[in-house]
Amino acid sequence: MKKILTIALVLLVATGVAGLGWYWYAGSGPTVGFKTATAARGDLSATISATGTLEPEEVVDVGAQVAGMILKFGDDLHIDSIAKVDPNNSKPKFVDYNTPVTKDMVLAVIDPKVYQAQFDQADANVKRAEADIEQMDAKLVQSERDWKRAQQLQASRGAISDADYDLALATYQSAKSALGVGKATLDQAKATRQLAEINVGYTTIKSPVNGVIIDRRVNVGQTVVASLNAPSLFLIAKDLTRMQIWASVNEADIGQIKDGQPVSFTVDAYPNKKFHGTVLQVRLNATMTQQVVTYTVVVEFDNSRELLKPYLTANVQFEVDTRHDVLLVPNAALRWQPLPAQIAPDIRKEYLRSLQAKAAGLTGPGADKDGAHRGTVWVQDEGFVRPVKVNIGLSDGATTEITGGDLQDNTEIVTGTQNKSNADNTVNPFQTQMFGGKKQ
Repeated sequence: MKKILTIALVLLVATGVAGLGWYWYAGSGPTVGFKTATAARGDLSATISATGTLEPEEVVDVGAQVAGMILKFGDDLHIDSIAKVDPNNSKPKFVDYNTPVTKDMVLAVIDPKVYQAQFDQADANVKRAEADIEQMDAKLVQSERDWKRAQQLQASRGAISDADYDLALATYQSAKSALGVGKATLDQAKATRQLAEINVGYTTIKSPVNGVIIDRRVNVGQTVVASLNAPSLFLIAKDLTRMQIWASVNEADIGQIKDGQPVSFTVDAYPNKKFHGTVLQVRLNATMTQQVVTYTVVVEFDNSRELLKPYLTANVQFEVDTRHDVLLVPNAALRWQPLPAQIAPDIRKEYLRSLQAKAAGLTGPGADKDGAHRGTVWVQDEGFVRPVKVNIGLSDGATTEITGGDLQDNTEIVTGTQNKSNADNTVNPFQTQMFGGKKQ
């Protein structure tokens, strides 16, 4: 047992010695170098990114106010004008998707038979009421004459009995009242006829505005039912030369969005084109999705060439601020932190003490008393690195503006590390070797 333990100890020591030897061999040269970038002057634009949907500036949902079967669609006047130029044009001659329409242009016709019958019935009631009035008017004239004669006879020393006198008066007053009732009945009949006439008119669906049909939601032969909510038949975009983007902006960024702010955006349909617009409105009705609060920001833009179509997805960049001819450094240079062994020996202890103080909360990051935000970049110094304190300003997510500090223009700053040695030239002593040191 003692012999086995002795052999195991010898093997363990031999393995450790071989490992240390390989580590020294592999790390004896300058295996680690520094990635650098140049601090140079340029222009910087800080933006806020968001995603939105292209929407027509004004959309009209055309519905039906009466129920019935779609009998036909209206004629496409635009196609008729094309046919004059191209008689062989085979496009449909009825309104459809993408059809340009004008105000009061017929879009569809609902079967009017039921409503026409109701109108005819109401019209007949009006005529009957008018005839009844003529009859009542004649009775009123007769009763009025009888009443006048009764008055004359009563005045002639009682030539008429009191009963006949009272009867003549009652007949006259009754005829007068009946005429009033007849006139009211006529007005009611006329109102009913007017309602029936309006319903007949509603069977012809007309465009309320000039625009373009972007959605047709019914077919010929389909029955629409108008109840509490009017059924939607067509969706018309009033003017596609002026469009909007409805972008969702995170609550953390909404404070930097203002009316009139310039905006640039792209769409997947034209990935190499950049479009421009301005903020029209920041809506107050926030939306919460999975505990994330977003606000809808409306962006208006010119689409006079009608290149962009409704409901495309837009990748929006809100331009928060712009700087010209300022000193810029990559954000990676501000994020990079060296290992203690990479720091110049004469400042290494002081730097480590500052890190300990920062970790203990004795010094805090962020803005100083003068309001300047501090940062640190590193420069090379004979195989080591030294810190350079800087004041940082605007950032676009990739580069940051340097507003002050000790950094000079065109200085090489460290952004990271890289392995300078070729891994294939490092030989592992534990791997089986062939003659000449090549791998077997």
